[in-house]
Amino acid sequence: MKEIKWGIIGCGDVTEVKSGPAFNKVNNSQLVAVMRRDAAKAADYAKRHGVPKWYSNASDLINDPEVNAIYIATPPLQHEEYTIAALAAGKPVYVEKPMALNSAAAQRMAEASEKYGIKLVVAHYRRAQPLFLKIKSLLAEKTIGEVRFVDLKMLQPAASNVIANSEENWRINPAISGGGLFHDLAPHQLDLMLYYFGEAVNFHGLASKNNATAVADLVTGHIEFENNVVFNGLWCFSVPKNEQADTCEIVGTKGKITFSVFGQYIKINTEGKEETLNFEPLQHVEQPMIEKVVAYFSGEGENPCSADEALKTMKIMDAFTNSKS
Repeated sequence: MKEIKWGIIGCGDVTEVKSGPAFNKVNNSQLVAVMRRDAAKAADYAKRHGVPKWYSNASDLINDPEVNAIYIATPPLQHEEYTIAALAAGKPVYVEKPMALNSAAAQRMAEASEKYGIKLVVAHYRRAQPLFLKIKSLLAEKTIGEVRFVDLKMLQPAASNVIANSEENWRINPAISGGGLFHDLAPHQLDLMLYYFGEAVNFHGLASKNNATAVADLVTGHIEFENNVVFNGLWCFSVPKNEQADTCEIVGTKGKITFSVFGQYIKINTEGKEETLNFEPLQHVEQPMIEKVVAYFSGEGENPCSADEALKTMKIMDAFTNSKS
């Protein structure tokens, strides 16, 4: 493909700033069509963003001959169906995280990509952002020596500015989201751990439901990586405001790296010295990843996050929450 002409399935809130505008800001990339089941909202989105076409039916967008790549930004419930339909139509797919409702659905999506021989990328977009690439380089340079363990805490009150809101609040409906706020936020964090430390050889966790919703609001998890790094994670979405935290500490034999997965800083402590690196917020957080996806679809780059890689994250999430796929 010389130019990637995108169609978005699910032009909702996540696409307004985080991703949608970026498709027209990347070289050899153009957003030509959008779809939402609410026709009025699809038409409004197209008008506001200068998109030539809009649809209220996903099949119509998938089969538009001008569209040669599909971005799926619906809630997770529809990821499997729309991904497989687009792959069957011969169109490469960039699908939002979490990849699917569970690892079984994610496995079927990966198999469909293999079956049809069509490219599939999962939107674990923090892999492409400068802050997280800097952490990867610090680890490669052994700035903190040999990594021994990672401690992650994601503690948020029920009304948190980190947690995205939506009209239907689908994120706490397990039939639509796969599991609650853990399923919305943890994919970013767990994918980074796999990106930094490689293969997970052992993982397990516990989930507890202590609120009035149908999903767990407390999750703990442990991972042992093949390089002997151990990860401990704690997620709770019902703490008081004064206990709010978003921290990840990577501890090595010569120091530690501390950062916020949803923030803009890195702290490096070595031999009693501390250095803080601050990063400017990105206007469109997915733009660096979209650049890599466009290069991959054009045959000029590697897959920035394959279905097989994202499937590993889904399996860990299932294990942490004791989900039966």
